[in-house]
Amino acid sequence: MANKSVDVCVLGAGIVGLSLALKLQERGREVVLVDRAQPGAATSFGNAGLIERSTVFPYAFPRDFKTLLAYALGQRTAAHYHWRALPFLLPWMWRYWQHSSPMLYPHAIAGALPLIEHSWREHQPLIAAAGAQGLVNARGWIKVFRTQESANESLAMAEQSRAYGVTAHALSAAELLAKEPALLNVVLGGVHYPDARQIQDPQALSTAYLRLFEQRGGRFVQGDARSLQAEVLGWSVQTEAGRLIAPQTVLALGPWGEDMARQLGYRLPMGRKRGYHMHFRASGASLQHTIVDVENGYAIAPMGRGLRLTTGAEFALRDSPPTPVQLERIEPKARGLTHLGERLDNKPWLGSRPCTPDMLPLVGPAPLHPGLWFSFGHAHHGLTQAASSGRLLAEMMCGEAPYTDPRPYRVERFGA
Repeated sequence: MANKSVDVCVLGAGIVGLSLALKLQERGREVVLVDRAQPGAATSFGNAGLIERSTVFPYAFPRDFKTLLAYALGQRTAAHYHWRALPFLLPWMWRYWQHSSPMLYPHAIAGALPLIEHSWREHQPLIAAAGAQGLVNARGWIKVFRTQESANESLAMAEQSRAYGVTAHALSAAELLAKEPALLNVVLGGVHYPDARQIQDPQALSTAYLRLFEQRGGRFVQGDARSLQAEVLGWSVQTEAGRLIAPQTVLALGPWGEDMARQLGYRLPMGRKRGYHMHFRASGASLQHTIVDVENGYAIAPMGRGLRLTTGAEFALRDSPPTPVQLERIEPKARGLTHLGERLDNKPWLGSRPCTPDMLPLVGPAPLHPGLWFSFGHAHHGLTQAASSGRLLAEMMCGEAPYTDPRPYRVERFGA
C-alpha cells in the first residue's frame, strides 16, 4: 500500500474510531483505520459494557466540602488520587469543578443529551449488520443503595431522569431481590434502568465492528499516529504497509488524542480518569443485570468471561504504574453484595478515560488545519456515544446537515 490514497484516514481503532469508520462507509467514503495496537484493545476493552441511554447526567466533580474531604482522606472508594500527579492535574480539575457548578452544569446535560438519546439507535443497526446481537444483554442495569441518605439521592435522581424520557423503576428490597436473585440481602433497595443495553464482551464487539468494516471494503493497518504530516493534498501517516495519504484525517485516539493535538499546536484542558477491572468466577447464582453500588463507587457486570468488577476513577498521570488500591478495597464489599468466586485474571486491567472539563467530547473540525478532525474526550461514555458521535462527525465531514447542533462539541470552546 505504498503511498496509497483514500478518502479518510481514521487514526485510532477503538470503539469510537470503529463506529465513525462504519458511519463514513455508509456515506460512500473509502476509509482506512490506523492504530499501533489491535482494534478495541486499549480503553475500549475494559469498561462495564453499557450503552447507557439512562445516564443523562454527566459525572460532575463534587462541590460540597464534606464529600471533597472524604475523598481527600481516602474515605470513599469511588475515587483515588495520586498526590504527586496533582500539580499536573489541578488546572484541569479546577475547570472541571467550575463546569460542575449549578450555573454551568446544565450546559453539560444539554450537550450530552443528544448523544445519549441516540446512543442505542445508532449502535443497533451496526450491531445487527455485524451479527453481534448475541453480545447484547437487554435487561438494563440496577443502582443499589445501602443507606437512607443514598436512597433519597438515588430516587431523586431517578425522578429528574424521567423528565428527560428515561425509564426508571424504584425497587424495594424485596422487589430488588425478586428481580435479581443473585444479590444478597444487604441493601435497602434500588432503581432499575431498563433502557440501557449491556455488551457482554466489549472486545468482541470491536472485533465484530472491524469485521463488518473490512467486509464493506475498509482496511485496518498498524501505524503510529505521531508520524502524521500535513501534505499539499491533505495528510499522510506512515504505516506498516507504506505511506497513507488522505484529504481528511480524524484523530480518534482516546487518551492519546491530546498528545497529538498538542503536537499540532492545540492546548486542550484535558484530564484522564484511570479505571481498573478484574474478572471473577460466578459462585452460585450469577447476576443477570449490571449492578452499581452507589455508596462504594463500583459496578459488577455479567460478562462472557465471568463477573467483571470495575472501579471508579483514579486521578493520576496516564502512564504512571498501576496502583489498584480501589480494586482491593471494593472486592470485599462486592463479595458482600453477590456471589464472587475466585479471580480469573492474572492481574487487574488498567485503562484511561480521556476527559474534558465540561464533560463533553471533542467532535468536529480542527480549526487551524483544514481536513483534520477530532473525535475524542468521551470520558466515561466512549462506548455509549461512539455511534452517535460517529454519525454526527460523519455528517459534518460529508457536508450533510447534522442531526444535532455540533457547537457544544467544537474544539474552539477551549480557545484552542
